[in-house]
Parts: sequence; structure tokens; C-alpha cells
Amino acid sequence: MQVSRRQFFKVCGAGLSGSSIALMGFSPTSALAEVRSFKLARATETRNMCPYCSVSCGVLIYTTGDKSKNSKADIIHIEGDPDNPVNRGTLCPKGAGLLDMVKSPNRLKWPEVREPGSNEWKRIGWDDALTRIAKHMKADRDANFIEKNAAGVTVNRWNTFGFLASSAANNEGGYLTKKVLRGLGAVAIDTQARI
Repeated sequence: MQVSRRQFFKVCGAGLSGSSIALMGFSPTSALAEVRSFKLARATETRNMCPYCSVSCGVLIYTTGDKSKNSKADIIHIEGDPDNPVNRGTLCPKGAGLLDMVKSPNRLKWPEVREPGSNEWKRIGWDDALTRIAKHMKADRDANFIEKNAAGVTVNRWNTFGFLASSAANNEGGYLTKKVLRGLGAVAIDTQARI
């Protein structure tokens, strides 16, 4: 690439003037920071955790709505938490798209069940869902529990049941989940830590 002397001085002059303007305080980052603070000035900030993987990145969720007047809160912005030691304010593309997930019209917000032989999903209550899950677990465990193997050794296994635990849970929750499931004899226990 051939650059003439005149073109070289034009590029250098443009770079010098741009950096000089930024040093004098006319930086675009300052303007963007003012716009951000104006946008979120009246919002309520809530710390939470990204639900996608086992990294457990911290997020800040900004909502509008007056709690004293019982108005419904609306999430307007989600960003990485700079005070979180795990991600220090950064988010992966999945975490950066959390607002789209929360606002999705296809997001399931209640338990549903499809009865055998039906092609329709019907909404049920949370108590009904938990009761139904417990009944299915008990029936399966009673039918398929292996107390002793072929050699007569006590093994206490429940091989027909699997459990996928949350990797975003804290250590205590993970410990209790594992202890309860191992106490039931479950063998197939895993987490969604696939990043």
C-alpha cells in the first residue's frame, strides 16, 4: 500500500486531534455512562445469579414499579454484577440474553401435565405437581429397588431413576441433594455443568 506524505500527515493529524479531544473530557464513554445512569435512575436494583450453567455468574436485575402502591414490577435491564468475584461484571452470550429469556412469550411459568393418551397439556398447581412427582418416584422405587445383587451382597440400588441437579446451587444445597438421593438408593445423579 502506497501512502503519500500528505496522506500520512492527514492520518496522524486526525489521530492526534481525536485523542486530544478525548483527553479534554469529551470521551464517548462518559456520555454513555450518563445515559446509563439516567435510564436506571428510578429502577430498583436486585442481585441474582444467572441460571444457565454451573459458573453461577452474578447479575444485576433492574425493575420498575412502586412496591408501596402494589404495582407490578417490570424487569427493564439485566447486566453482569461487577462486585461478583466469579464474573466481575462480564457475561457470556447466554447470560447477556437473559432479558430476552425473561420476557419471552413462550416461557413456561407454571407446572403442566400431559395425561397418558392425550396430546393436550393442562395446567396444574404446584402442590399437585409435587405430589404427583412424589407418587411416581415412590411407585418406581417400590417396583425397581434392588436390595441385594446376584452374589447376595447388599447394594441398595435404584437403577431406574435419574436426577439432574442444579450446578448453580450453593455447596450446602448440593450436599443435601446428593445425600437425600443417595439415601433413596439413586445411582444416576448428575448436574448440568456442561460449559
